[in-house]
Amino acid sequence: MAASWSGWISTITGAHDGGPICSGESSREDAGKPVRIRRGRATVTGRAIPGSQKTVSTRALTDGTRHPEEVCWFHMRRLLLVRHASTAAVRAAAFGADEDLDGSGVDAAARLAARLPRGDVLISPARRAAQTAAGLTVSAVDPALAECDFGAWAGRPLAELAAEDPAAVQAWMTDPDAAPHGGESLTALLARVRAWLAAQAALDGTAIAITHGGVVKAAVVAALDAPASAFWRVDVSPLAITELHAHDDRWTVTRVNHREERA
Repeated sequence: MAASWSGWISTITGAHDGGPICSGESSREDAGKPVRIRRGRATVTGRAIPGSQKTVSTRALTDGTRHPEEVCWFHMRRLLLVRHASTAAVRAAAFGADEDLDGSGVDAAARLAARLPRGDVLISPARRAAQTAAGLTVSAVDPALAECDFGAWAGRPLAELAAEDPAAVQAWMTDPDAAPHGGESLTALLARVRAWLAAQAALDGTAIAITHGGVVKAAVVAALDAPASAFWRVDVSPLAITELHAHDDRWTVTRVNHREERA
């Protein structure tokens, strides 16, 4: 049991910065021309390929993939999920309540803007999320980004709860439908995050979501279409960046738990 708890404790305690390959629409006049990838972006170069027409290319390359210019014709959503900075509850391995950032969290959050691209900033309603985003221009507060509702367990250390009611903790960690704390089950959290991702996949451009460890883990599970048990196998540290891209309503995982690199 102790080994099982370690994954969750690491979550509650806890490189690229290139834009999407297709950052905008290509000209129909450029269809069929060679494409060069430079700094994560595709640009059309050179003369037209013989036999091409001035419409979007639909030819497949010799390896069976689509022509890069055709791929660039589709929209892409770039989503950066950021777990909030450190709090006293994080350091105590406790379930989060609506607490403030601690001193080191405030200092680390002040460096966050330098690690992020331009984009819409969406934040959880929690105070610690708003404080993490203090150096950013917030576009919207999104209730779907709230941490899992831990009910009566909010603010309490996991070790204390495990000693008090080990059967309840065991049920919570092994049964995704269980909610012994009276709050939100893992199944409910995953459903909420899946619905939010589905809405995000229909959008273009870049968005940064300042949220919580549980939401980030759920997003990775949903993006990979993995079973609920995979939730416990994803690590998310404070202020770590997890990046997802949506192409044609399908998500891919670009990086997970990317932490600040300091000299």
